[in-house]
Amino acid sequence: MINSYKEAIRLIIREYWKDGPDFSLNEKTPFTILFSCILSQRSRDAQTEEASRKLFLKYRNLRELSNADLEELQALIKNVGLYKQKAKRILEAAKYILEKYNGEIPNDFHKLVKIPGIGRKCANIILAYAFEKPAIAVDTHVYTIAKRLGIVDEKASHKKVEEALMDLMPKNLWRKVNISLVRFGKAICKPIKPQCSKCPVKEVCKYYKNRGKRREISKQNL
Repeated sequence: MINSYKEAIRLIIREYWKDGPDFSLNEKTPFTILFSCILSQRSRDAQTEEASRKLFLKYRNLRELSNADLEELQALIKNVGLYKQKAKRILEAAKYILEKYNGEIPNDFHKLVKIPGIGRKCANIILAYAFEKPAIAVDTHVYTIAKRLGIVDEKASHKKVEEALMDLMPKNLWRKVNISLVRFGKAICKPIKPQCSKCPVKEVCKYYKNRGKRREISKQNL
């Protein structure tokens, strides 16, 4: 029986980390992970994977990418959401890294978030999965699950979720949190119609307990 949030997250990691991250890329490097993350914002996984494949087939390194024609780049990634803005950010990021860091993608959070198109989530994804450093990336799945469980309140920011999970989990498990919760979110704790009856951590879940209370109130009002 699960008795705490820490035990719940540990169980999810045990069940869903398995073979580790899978970005559906032939070569997982700081270069591919950084630009795939820019493409992934507000886009579905399948769209991101297709755009990433096309991008890295045509542009094999930062220098080639920094010299890309903007309109050609837009056409290449047209299947993802906000493709015009993303193409512009990709060019800006490539040029910034070449000029600022001589083409070497930094493995420091504060340096990463200064790169055009890179926010907290992408910076932590790069740290965790390109450099294997302890970091927790908070995307939609992680954010939703943390709130549903009750680890944070409903109005918590993404940064607060990140900090709460860092406080809750030992540092050696940080980089496993994102991938595990994303897979758990896709399989069980879905954004719409979560599969609560199949959930292995429902004993400590605030959302599940409140749903039961709502059902009781609904029955009483019949």
